[in-house]
Amino acid sequence: MQAADAAAGASGAAGGSEGPGRRGAPAAAGVPPVAQGGDPASAAKRPRSRAHVFALSVPFPSSWEAEIARGSLAPDAEPHRGAVGKELTVSGSDLAVHWRADDSRLLRISIVNFLDQLSLVIRTMQRFGPPVSR
Repeated sequence: MQAADAAAGASGAAGGSEGPGRRGAPAAAGVPPVAQGGDPASAAKRPRSRAHVFALSVPFPSSWEAEIARGSLAPDAEPHRGAVGKELTVSGSDLAVHWRADDSRLLRISIVNFLDQLSLVIRTMQRFGPPVSR
């Protein structure tokens, strides 16, 4: 069946009278034919999309509190480890978070989940007061 569809698409494109999936519609000039069920993006061989990057800096009253927040948030591994990368660092009293992902939807999900967890960490730190040195 695929061979017949591909042959019909190829003959339609060569004759210019119809393109694949468009019976009776003229093929657009300069547009490569796409086999039935094919993906136009892969047929055009577009370059791979760039990675999406997002950075967030969260200020804390002290570097000790920023370290506590990092320690609380760092163990949470990404559900899509290969698709989303997340790095947490502390610089002074700021917690810096950097994300990199190929898929913008997965990046958004990761950021929203992180912000929910960060909110819980901050509320907990406020509820129990400043950290006591050991």
